[in-house]
Amino acid sequence: MRVYILLMLVAAAVTYLTTPAARWVARRTHAISDVRARDVHTVPTPRLGGLAIMAGIVVAVLVASRMPFLDDVFAKSDVWGIVGAALIVALLGWADDVWDLDWMTKIAGQILAGGFMAAMQVQLVTWPIPGQLTIPGSRLSLIVTIVVVVATMNAVNFVDGLDGLAAGVIAIGGTAFFLYTYGLTQQATPLDYSSLASLMVAVLVGACLGFLPHNFYPSHIFMGDSGSMVLGLVLAGATISVTGQSGVDLTSGPQAVPAFVPLLLPVAILLLPLLDMTMAVVRRLASGKSPFHPDRMHLHHRMLALGHSHRRAVVILYVWTAVFAFGGAALVRWEWTVVLAGTAVAALVALLLTLGPLRTRGRILDDDVATGAVSAVATPPPATPARPPAPNRGRTP
Repeated sequence: MRVYILLMLVAAAVTYLTTPAARWVARRTHAISDVRARDVHTVPTPRLGGLAIMAGIVVAVLVASRMPFLDDVFAKSDVWGIVGAALIVALLGWADDVWDLDWMTKIAGQILAGGFMAAMQVQLVTWPIPGQLTIPGSRLSLIVTIVVVVATMNAVNFVDGLDGLAAGVIAIGGTAFFLYTYGLTQQATPLDYSSLASLMVAVLVGACLGFLPHNFYPSHIFMGDSGSMVLGLVLAGATISVTGQSGVDLTSGPQAVPAFVPLLLPVAILLLPLLDMTMAVVRRLASGKSPFHPDRMHLHHRMLALGHSHRRAVVILYVWTAVFAFGGAALVRWEWTVVLAGTAVAALVALLLTLGPLRTRGRILDDDVATGAVSAVATPPPATPARPPAPNRGRTP
């Protein structure tokens, strides 16, 4: 456990320290998110925070490669397959943040990254369910792997609409996933706790935590597509690497439900992003528009419409993520009936926070507390000459 915590701290420190450099690069390359009708930010903001996230992940993995504890993990090409694919989508996201690529080009790049990862043996071969159902044929296995990778990347991309939302959701869900993979490794190989999934999730969580101080409302930089796609790909790679690796019999008796956890937990972590993405695609297709056509109907927009402040909306979505993610991870330790009861209680509390009187109460999470807007309204600043508008480069749809 100490090795993983150390690597998490390395990823967090590198990401935190390199984020100002990423902001400088964003300004130099004009990778700026202007304010549009559907956006919730009020001032043009640099993106490319994903470059700092990628730097944190790469440095942490390089440090891990020198640790004897993880020799077995680096004896295979899997880890470099995930890192290499993450670099591909980081560069793709950089190009999109600068030049605003069309959706077909982005999908092609995402498929390329998924294919590269599969070629490096990070590939779905069996489903971790009772009976160990095998995916028939290498071609179908490749297709399923790419679909999972692309879907996960776009789910994270869709939820990246409020300051700190995507990084916080992945950090919370990733922590739950890490506890699951570490516990699974303890049961499967009591003499060796090294695990590719635990390694990648640990550095992923660390990178998110290092980026959050710069990204939480009021944000100084957005992660952009270069960040959201990297987060989604690394999470997908960790999920794929853990499927079917358990040597513990979880398919009988009171622990039968945890056999489905490798499938359920990533869905639980990304439940909000997946729900948001599904609703957006259905909504746009039903209105005769492209599934990538932007609008103001995402879950975070609905939270703001309920009366929540920017900060409060993000924190409540954190709570919902924790409810489902830790509820899924708890299936490994406790019987499903106990977990279901606890999750139901936690979901009720989250619902009260979402729809209850706290929508308009509680100064600590009000936006003006963070920005000093109250004093700014009382003493308006002197007028300044208008600047010419920057090129129109938007955030995620």
